[in-house]
Amino acid sequence: MNTRSGILAGGNWIIDHVKIIDGWPAQDTLCNILSSTHGTGGSPYNITIDLAKMGASFPLAAIGLVGQDSDGQIILDDCAKYRIDATGIQQTDQAPTSYTDVMTIQATGRRTFFHARGANALLDSRHFDFNKTTARLFHLGYLLLLDTLDSPHPKFGTIAAEVLARAQAAGLKTSIDLVSEDSDRFARIVLPALKHVDLCIMNEFEAGRVTGQRIRTDSGLDRAALRTAMQQILDAGVREYVIVHFPEGGAVMGRDGQLHEHPSVKLPESYIKGAAGAGDAFAAGILLGWHEGLPVKEWLRYGVCAAAANLADETCTGGMLPLAQVLEIGARYGFRE
Repeated sequence: MNTRSGILAGGNWIIDHVKIIDGWPAQDTLCNILSSTHGTGGSPYNITIDLAKMGASFPLAAIGLVGQDSDGQIILDDCAKYRIDATGIQQTDQAPTSYTDVMTIQATGRRTFFHARGANALLDSRHFDFNKTTARLFHLGYLLLLDTLDSPHPKFGTIAAEVLARAQAAGLKTSIDLVSEDSDRFARIVLPALKHVDLCIMNEFEAGRVTGQRIRTDSGLDRAALRTAMQQILDAGVREYVIVHFPEGGAVMGRDGQLHEHPSVKLPESYIKGAAGAGDAFAAGILLGWHEGLPVKEWLRYGVCAAAANLADETCTGGMLPLAQVLEIGARYGFRE
């Protein structure tokens, strides 16, 4: 019997500096910042905070690289507050903690992002030690936004793939998530990692870029293309499950080729305050259901309800609630047809 328990999450640790502005200025002109706040950003940061807020009963731990600055201290303080083991988060004086300035127009809610890759760009294989962890799963994200880990490795294809291979050799299951950049790098960076992944989580845009499938068309989600893409990702080496989320819901396909789908929560427009972090909230729900050994349909229910909870707040994790309240959102509003 596997006595391992818990999730170890590594990758991007980002502070979002959210600024509400009175309008978008023309070049060389001024606008006013009406208010500002900060929030969490990055796959491991958002997922571990979401899991803690949902009341995960298993250990949570972190691996990452932050600067020796106030943003880095916010991250470490958050880990302490939510009982996330942060001994794997190292500090560097070579770069600041990664941050994003999120400029939000008050009247419309439209956002523009200015991202500083900072210390995340320096995160390397040597920062990942799997010798002492008793976690069951190692989650790595976001591929395509980790400069050193995305770089070539002579044996494994990328350094991220080498890290994932070491995690599996140490007895952990592995999962990954991606960032939705508009580029042609997906196959080069993602495909080598898939050979060392047990659970692959991404959205339909990313799944399309990895496989070349056009999953979303002018008429909506092409479910035949979605199925084909998920099978291609499994065929590329994923050991257990491919999970894809999209506005209409989420889908899981296992090695047996069986596709499971669950619609998203049918939320009123007035409920939605922002979509930042919704994908990470979905992933947190999936990983919670997986870790607890629940049926795949329950993973998806946890995922879509967690994403719905997230939409109630402008920040990436501010809307998350205890699991019972998260699931009640689905019961209250129902699911799409």
